[in-house]
Amino acid sequence: MDEISVLQLGTKDWSNIYDIPDFAKWEYVDRLRECPKRPYCIVFLDRKVDDAEAKLLMECTKAYCLYVTPRVEMTKATKELCQSKMSKTINDDEIEGFLRNELKFYFPRSYGEKFRNNYLSVAHGYKGSIKWHGNCGIELSDDFGEEYSQLIFWRNNIPIAKGQTIEFWMEYEKSDDVEIKLVITQYLSGSLSNIIKKWEFYEDEFKHVVSIVNNDAAGPVSVSLHAKGKGTFKVIALHDRYARSGHGHFIPGGVRKFSSKREEVFFYFDPGDMKPPLNVYFSGYKTREGFEGYNLMRSMQAPFLLISEARLEGGGFYMGTKEYEDLITEGIRECIDILNFNKNDVIMSGLSMGTFGALYYGCDISPHALILGKPLANIGDVALNEKLKRPGGFPTSLDVVMNIFGESNKENAFLLNEKFWEKFNGSNFNETKFIMSYMIEDDYDSNAYKDVISHLNSKGVKVYGKGVHGRHNDDTGAIVGWFKSQFDKVLREDFDRRGN
Repeated sequence: MDEISVLQLGTKDWSNIYDIPDFAKWEYVDRLRECPKRPYCIVFLDRKVDDAEAKLLMECTKAYCLYVTPRVEMTKATKELCQSKMSKTINDDEIEGFLRNELKFYFPRSYGEKFRNNYLSVAHGYKGSIKWHGNCGIELSDDFGEEYSQLIFWRNNIPIAKGQTIEFWMEYEKSDDVEIKLVITQYLSGSLSNIIKKWEFYEDEFKHVVSIVNNDAAGPVSVSLHAKGKGTFKVIALHDRYARSGHGHFIPGGVRKFSSKREEVFFYFDPGDMKPPLNVYFSGYKTREGFEGYNLMRSMQAPFLLISEARLEGGGFYMGTKEYEDLITEGIRECIDILNFNKNDVIMSGLSMGTFGALYYGCDISPHALILGKPLANIGDVALNEKLKRPGGFPTSLDVVMNIFGESNKENAFLLNEKFWEKFNGSNFNETKFIMSYMIEDDYDSNAYKDVISHLNSKGVKVYGKGVHGRHNDDTGAIVGWFKSQFDKVLREDFDRRGN
């Protein structure tokens, strides 16, 4: 297990009172005089702090990771600290149990992944119908029998350490007459036959994330799906993640929302100093699940919201059913309301796939500014370019078309472009700044920059652009550098934020 850095401020050192787990790097100070290079994983506050200490705690404490005892006097500075860090109260009779059972979930390194579809195998002896839909899933139709039997399994096992909790979430569709269960088997390290433990989860448990807790020895786990009944079953995706068991998804405070189709989207909101603007950042394409841009956004000290999704392979460009898209719009508005901001207090941003999310949901918010690196707007064109302009470079684009319209073809690619432009053309961007750095020879969406400009019909809109020679994935450093510099400029000039 990763080492968990802990800071405790109080009149008594808890490490002399309670049993501290071996994985905790415990630091007790009678007075806080400086901050480490990296913020602590968790902070316990057990006494009054002065304004100087409160200022230091603002720097070295992460949101959702501050616990305060009733002995702490709520001065103005302390109250602002607690509001900014979304603190929680911990009573004396809760401390021992928290250190024993909950501290382990504040580990610093998050991890999540989707089981790759090319590692999925149909059980030996299955003779029913099989249809593959790229990364949109595999569909099986048959009479699966009256008793549960293995239907599919994933070939690559995943490791699990002693004391670790891993959660699973499956995206699927099925006929009413088909019943399923997920079987997870743990083996002794180095063995393929010595079973340590087995977990079985039935369909009524799939309404929520299911978790396995390893209190025994370390060893890999294999996953298989069993079914019975007659009909059709479609496995879209299976995800596994390091679990924080009620303390957040991916990182402490991370929020997970999902639609009736079991499609997920994740939010992480940090109130920062609770002064405008709210910086909204959409994660780009990545196969490792989790949030992107945390350190960059946190360094600006302003409130920020990270948005991420893990559908298909690396992301589905934040598009889906109206129900799914409403989850994202509502998630952004909730944070604006918490801060009592308005649309002019919002900056929306992203890189590559994240730019589409910023543009698409910027239509709903009409923010003060959109800061974009490698903008993508014509996702249908990205898919069409896969055949000749960028063969095999980004096949996920084909899955995106299929995911929205059920089939990947030229007609649906054009419809996907229209889906975006219809929304964009009907939006009001009065007084919004469009700040975009783009690749001049972009092989994903070569027209994104000029198309955005040509479709801007709002009065008062301002456009700042910078072109960089290269294809979409060339010279990312130049794009990111300009992206960061423009963020600093907008914060400084438009919101009077100095030294961010």
